Amino acid sequence: QVQLVESGGRLVQAGGSLGLSCAASRRAFSGYAMGWFRQGSGKEREFVAAITWSGGRTDYADSVKGRFIISRDNAKNTVYLQMNSLKPEDTAVYYCAADPEYQKVVTGTGRSWGQGTQVTVSS
Repeated sequence: QVQLVESGGRLVQAGGSLGLSCAASRRAFSGYAMGWFRQGSGKEREFVAAITWSGGRTDYADSVKGRFIISRDNAKNTVYLQMNSLKPEDTAVYYCAADPEYQKVVTGTGRSWGQGTQVTVSS
C-alpha cells in the first residue's frame, strides 16, 4: 500500500482560491496517474480531476472545469489542485488517488487513496 498525504484544506470565502497538495511515496508516484476526488457531507464521493504521469493529459469534472487546475511535480512526488472561484458547493473532503492506470484513477477504482483534507467554502 502506497502512502498519499493531502494537505492545504481550510476554510475559505466564496470566490476565493485555495491550493491543495498531495505528497506521495516515491514508489507510489513513479509512473502513476494521479487524481482528486471529493465527498461532501451526505453525498457520494465524486471525481474532480486527474492527470497522467507525464502530465500530458488532464480531465476535469464539468462542475470544476475552468475553475480548478491539476498539476504535478514529479521531482517532488507531489500533485496539486489549484481551486479558483470557489463556491459553497465545493465544500467537501478532498481525496488524492493514485494508480498505474489512468482510467482507474478517473473512475475512482485506483488502488491508493489518501486520508483526505477538509475544504470549507463559506458564503
